[in-house]
Amino acid sequence: MTTRHPLRGLSRVAARPNVLFGGVYGAVLASSMVAALTQYGRASRADRMYDAQWLLITAAASALAHGYAHLIARRGDETHHGAVAAVRALAEEWPLLLATVPTLVMLFGAGLGWWNYAGIEYVALGFNVALLFAWGLTAARVSGRTWARSLLLGVGDSLLGLIVVVANALIK
Repeated sequence: MTTRHPLRGLSRVAARPNVLFGGVYGAVLASSMVAALTQYGRASRADRMYDAQWLLITAAASALAHGYAHLIARRGDETHHGAVAAVRALAEEWPLLLATVPTLVMLFGAGLGWWNYAGIEYVALGFNVALLFAWGLTAARVSGRTWARSLLLGVGDSLLGLIVVVANALIK
């Protein structure tokens, strides 16, 4: 009799390169967008709704751009082309979109008045840094590193992500 371990299946999915890439990219994208959109001190409910809408548009555009780039890049490697390959390439960008959902919910919730809209960008940034830590930890554990090494790599990955977010915010 075998015991099923649902977390093993989840960790296998989370360890796929496109999931890791999309998760990390989506978390950095969401943080960068929030930082860039809120750096001028606008903090009304309407501003948060505006920020959420722009994040949604940017995430969708990024996912489409990545899917399109993968489709073009894979043309030389695959023997089957056409609409099915195009749809599959675009559908594989779901991790990028999914990684932006928590920030979208935070911003839409603030815009709708479900919670305080002032300072929500710091909550979103903190959540996304924790998400980057989790992605780094997951990648390290799947690659066979010890828990101690994986935790250290997760911390390093989250700090690197924070540096990227700050750099993006300063550039925009």
